[in-house]
Amino acid sequence: MTHETGTPEGSVSAVSASIRIMKGSDDLLAGLDDIDWAALGHAYGSAEDVPGQLRTVCGLDEEARESAFRSLFGNIFHQGTRYSASPYAVPFLTRIAVAGPAGARADALLLLTRLAVDWHDEYDLPLGIDTAAWRAAAVSPEENLRWYDEQIAAETDEKRLKNLCEGRAYCAAGHPVDAREGALRSYDAVRAQLPFLLELLDDQDAEIRTKTAYLLGWFPEEANTTLLPLLARLDGERDPVCVATVLVSVGLITDHDPDGRLQYYLDDEHPLPRWAAATALTRLLVAHPATAPGLPPAERIAAELAAFGAGPAPETVTAHHSGDLRSYTVRSLLHLMDAAEDPDGVLLEIVRALPRIEEAGVVPHPLAARTENLLEALFDPADAVPVFAELSPGRRELLRVLAELLTAADFQPLPFGSGLHARFTQYGLPGTRPALRAYVGLSTEGEDPSAPLPDPWAPFRNH
Repeated sequence: MTHETGTPEGSVSAVSASIRIMKGSDDLLAGLDDIDWAALGHAYGSAEDVPGQLRTVCGLDEEARESAFRSLFGNIFHQGTRYSASPYAVPFLTRIAVAGPAGARADALLLLTRLAVDWHDEYDLPLGIDTAAWRAAAVSPEENLRWYDEQIAAETDEKRLKNLCEGRAYCAAGHPVDAREGALRSYDAVRAQLPFLLELLDDQDAEIRTKTAYLLGWFPEEANTTLLPLLARLDGERDPVCVATVLVSVGLITDHDPDGRLQYYLDDEHPLPRWAAATALTRLLVAHPATAPGLPPAERIAAELAAFGAGPAPETVTAHHSGDLRSYTVRSLLHLMDAAEDPDGVLLEIVRALPRIEEAGVVPHPLAARTENLLEALFDPADAVPVFAELSPGRRELLRVLAELLTAADFQPLPFGSGLHARFTQYGLPGTRPALRAYVGLSTEGEDPSAPLPDPWAPFRNH
């Protein structure tokens, strides 16, 4: 049966849906054309293509939408750099995250997170983002302009003077010169949208709830606004990944364990929330020791972290540390050593977790990266090799396990973790495979006496 217009009845609902989405798209992008995008910049020059990409993101064509998101990632967030156009896109991405097409909402939240904090979870965990230090280090446009004026006034070389004048003009046009200041513009733009994004903690989609909880953990300055909604999310949440993400975020933005909620989850039936509670409590013990009397002892928290790190690979993980929760666990354990009455006991817990660290596509290889962290934390630079038998039990066991893992035949670290032998020798430890194995009491049969520790760059040197 057809209507008088000749439109098939079965397509009426699809047409109506299209009209609703088109109208919604207009609402989502209200004010888009009021911005002089051509005067703004991104990684590839003028940002005049950003409005079209945002419109495509709000459209019906899923393939085109995904392509538009890839383009946005590449131009307003290019390898972590933010540009003058980046913060202007934030309000529109927020609307898309809240009320956009189903397929676009999670991508919008991901891009908002990257625009705000780059990959801070790669280097700021487990203690969280230090916005005060970030703001103090950023150089304002006014400061940059004064610097350019001073340099221009004193410069006599024609070529350098031309470059300085071009740099000043670029800065005066509103483009960020200092990368930290440029990133802060986007961070604060997302920060201003948090009141609108908070409603997503009650979204029907668990992925949206989880991505929102993850984002909120990077805004400690907004804890007075976000902490209670995060805690309220715990009351009805059944998804373990969302629960764990909320717990870590709570630990990152607060200075105490609100109503003992974090401690409560140390006994959860699911290992992921238990790990998250222990991770959050670690941060509180280390960053806010004044609250320590009301928290579980470091040894209790360390045992929970080590049990997770030494256990089987979890089926699901949070987004923290790019999903490499075992390396995140080792980082937390290292920090716990300062808060523990028995630091060597915590070190033995680290030893339990080390063999489970896997490559999982992470660069550098997690074990290579963690080895450098461990050596730096546990040993002082020395001129002479410390006597192995005189080291504490934890340090002896750590070196023994590292020697086994790093000299295993199948250990193939990736780039950027090279020079491990230099790291060992820096602390007065043996820097060759057989010497390290002999030092810790392992067999050296079949070992080449001159063989260095693995060089992760080796496979790439002849290409």
